[in-house]
Amino acid sequence: MAETTKPEILVGVDLGGTKILAGVFTPQLKLIQTAKLSTKSDRGFEAVVERIARCVRDAVDEADLNLKQVRGIGIGAPGAVDPDTGDVLFAPNLGWKNSPLKKRLESLLSIPVFTENDCNLATLGVHEIELKGRPRHMIGLFLGTGVGGGLILDGKLFGGFNRTAGEVGHMVLQVGGPKCGCGNNGCFEALASRTAIFREIQKAVKDGQKTVLTEMLGSDLADMKSGDLRKALRRGDKLVEKVVEDAAEYTGIAVANFINVFNPEVIVLGGGVIDALEDEMMSIITETAMDYAMAGTSKGIEILATKLGDNAGIHGGAVLARARTRS
Repeated sequence: MAETTKPEILVGVDLGGTKILAGVFTPQLKLIQTAKLSTKSDRGFEAVVERIARCVRDAVDEADLNLKQVRGIGIGAPGAVDPDTGDVLFAPNLGWKNSPLKKRLESLLSIPVFTENDCNLATLGVHEIELKGRPRHMIGLFLGTGVGGGLILDGKLFGGFNRTAGEVGHMVLQVGGPKCGCGNNGCFEALASRTAIFREIQKAVKDGQKTVLTEMLGSDLADMKSGDLRKALRRGDKLVEKVVEDAAEYTGIAVANFINVFNPEVIVLGGGVIDALEDEMMSIITETAMDYAMAGTSKGIEILATKLGDNAGIHGGAVLARARTRS
């Protein structure tokens, strides 16, 4: 594509604890190219920001475009983010605190950068791209290494008083339950995330329970992935079935709480766990949610899995960049 005088393309970036995903979009929010790099968070803030810039350059280059054509970049980071300053206030999976993401990335790329929490952006992407902005009230819920979420209220992303609304993974579902990375016990994240599922399976194996996963991966299960759980379930693994079912039930209880508190039109689930185990988990989640929701509150509410998968975050980044760069 020839260079244009007016920057038109948009870039969405999903920054995670293990990977950076960048996507190049048309002004109509059509995805035309992606690039992926490992995060290497142990190298520190400056090194990670340089890798983000490299990932953006790679994606734009692979699309046969150049950076001068980029109108704006929307990036989601895993933690508490101040969208006004562009700082990441706290991102435990990255080891960041009060880190000036927007300022540093803009200095490297000379392109306007807009920041948000990663699950807020994924929710925005699902709402605008997949659901065409239809629901007035929607909740996004993402089960991966941790559990995060986002709230669309009255058609807009809701940040709350301190701009940290949507930390659904840290509502307590089991008093005195397992320790969570946030320091509390019994959080949703400590009961239904991929980390929690893996922990329960490893604990059961140490206690002498049997699973085909040890045949597949070795006794320490060190390299376990969500896809391995699906393979085990298809082989009739009772231990994995029980642990996944428990996680699905806790998720269903959480969904019921959202129905009771917010009464949204739609609750969308995503993240790596749902991507891998949608067929095994969604029916349990929906049935449990209906059991726990207060009578009369759940009528007509949709509970569904996103079709955007891992690309929900970059779509949300493009939506954010387009909205913030409109003249």
